[in-house]
Amino acid sequence: MKTPPNFTLSSTVLDAPDARELATFYQGLFGWPAEEDEPDWVRLVPPGGGAGLSFQTEPRFVRPRWPSTAEEQQMMLHVDIQVDDLPAAVTRATALGAALADVQPQDDVRVLFDPAGHPFCLFVRT
Repeated sequence: MKTPPNFTLSSTVLDAPDARELATFYQGLFGWPAEEDEPDWVRLVPPGGGAGLSFQTEPRFVRPRWPSTAEEQQMMLHVDIQVDDLPAAVTRATALGAALADVQPQDDVRVLFDPAGHPFCLFVRT
């Protein structure tokens, strides 16, 4: 029996109108250094190792709509980010350029949009 190949998640890639602009937002949020930084591609990596976040410029990028509608670009994925202080994390994220979503479906989670419009969730694990 042949051994299956090894798969390792290297990065999640987010498209944006400007890769560097979006990478700068997430770099401010996480504090991760850029391992790769090209005009249309940036890869951030956590200092302790593990999967990072990458950003690529997509000139035809369309902001996703959340909550979704039948007429607009739907969210393809979202990032869940665990924090230790939810109000302080929301304040930090919005100071960096995030926007709080109008719809908040849970009391202990905050849905925000990054500067390119990707939804992400901040939460405290209890």
